[in-house]
Amino acid sequence: MEGSCQGVLAALVIVAGLAAFGSSYQIIEGPKNATVLVGQEARFNCTVSRGWSLIMWALKGTVVLSVTPMGVIITSNHFTSENYTEGDDFTSEMIIHDVQLSDAGHIKCSLQNSGREGSAFLSVQVVGELLVRTDSLVVIEDEPCNVTCRAVGWNPLPELSWEIGVPVSDSSFHSVLEPDDPPSVLSILALTPTGSGNLTCVAKMKGLQARDSRTINLTVAPPHSGASLPTWAIALLAVSFSLLFILIVVLIVIFCCCVSRREKTESSSLRKSADVETNQETFEPKLKGGNENYGYSAESASSPAKSSGPSLPAQQSSRQQSSRQPQQVTQQVMQQVTQQVTKQVTKQEPELHQQAPTSRPHVSYYTVGPRMTRNVTLV
Repeated sequence: MEGSCQGVLAALVIVAGLAAFGSSYQIIEGPKNATVLVGQEARFNCTVSRGWSLIMWALKGTVVLSVTPMGVIITSNHFTSENYTEGDDFTSEMIIHDVQLSDAGHIKCSLQNSGREGSAFLSVQVVGELLVRTDSLVVIEDEPCNVTCRAVGWNPLPELSWEIGVPVSDSSFHSVLEPDDPPSVLSILALTPTGSGNLTCVAKMKGLQARDSRTINLTVAPPHSGASLPTWAIALLAVSFSLLFILIVVLIVIFCCCVSRREKTESSSLRKSADVETNQETFEPKLKGGNENYGYSAESASSPAKSSGPSLPAQQSSRQQSSRQPQQVTQQVMQQVTQQVTKQVTKQEPELHQQAPTSRPHVSYYTVGPRMTRNVTLV
């Protein structure tokens, strides 16, 4: 009985000793949260007690660095370690070089054969651009104006504020988020300046001392002495002048066309008048020759056969001359010539009747152009 009790006590002592030996090393202080900018270094410390055999560093669940009492096991130059010993405590510092946005996440420090671990969170921020429309601005004195400033490419978006270095009668600003890619924030400053000076747009990163700023030189001009036209009036005048110019061009073109057509008409009329005068001069001798009987004589009255001899050649000559006339004689010219011939025949017929003896009349025909004119000569 006593032997069995001694065995149980020995077993309990051994178990207690093993427990004491297993818990002889532990994590005294684990890593702490850190926030860094892209491109900088991130450092995390893990302090353990004496007796440790292996320290493991993990980023987002993946072991990236291991530390043993013999040295450091490095898998990537992106992660390195520095070690410090102070008394019985050992401190391992993991360094992340050239931090990128992909490095943001949970950091863990753990010991081999121990369920204890220390964890922290790595936040990565990006300083983007701060944009203003212009570095110098001219405004009218005592007239409200707006000045804008935009932060692009920041992660997270910064807080924008204004430093007003000009005398103003009123000022206020507000920020608007713009869901672009990447997101941006726009700050609008509304003020009524009374003098010249500088306006500064300031962007501050949350959690860090990083900041950026842009300065605008504001110049105040005196108000206009005369009343200026509104924008819509200026636009209306511009459109009116354009339409007026187009109308003037169209009228000039129409006038030139009319003048050209009138000149052509006058030239054609002059040409026709010249042709009419030429035709009249050509026909007048022939018509007069046909109305007058130059072959009449007293001797020919007793011999009709002889007097009829010279009239045949005269008729043939008249036909030949009339056949040579141009065929382009106008209707008006032919009517005028016909009227003149008719008048002459009408005047000569009474005289011929008084001179004519009791003899047979001789009839001759003269051709004028496309029409036939009858002349009657009494012998």
